[in-house]
Amino acid sequence: MIYQKGSNLFNVAIYIRLSREDGDKEESDSVGNQRKLLTEYVNKHDDFILYDVYIDDGFTGTNFVEVR
Repeated sequence: MIYQKGSNLFNVAIYIRLSREDGDKEESDSVGNQRKLLTEYVNKHDDFILYDVYIDDGFTGTNFVEVR
């Protein structure tokens, strides 16, 4: 989270991890469930601003695919 100086707002990013069982679907059930759960959590907090959504492609923790 990035704290914005002079305010009580935080930029947050959602990190979604693919499961081996996800297969070749464009968006698996586990990814969809993680996205829904995490987005709802962020939306319940007035001091959180959704900055970005990252999906780990399963290769490494540094190879991200941006999804908006």
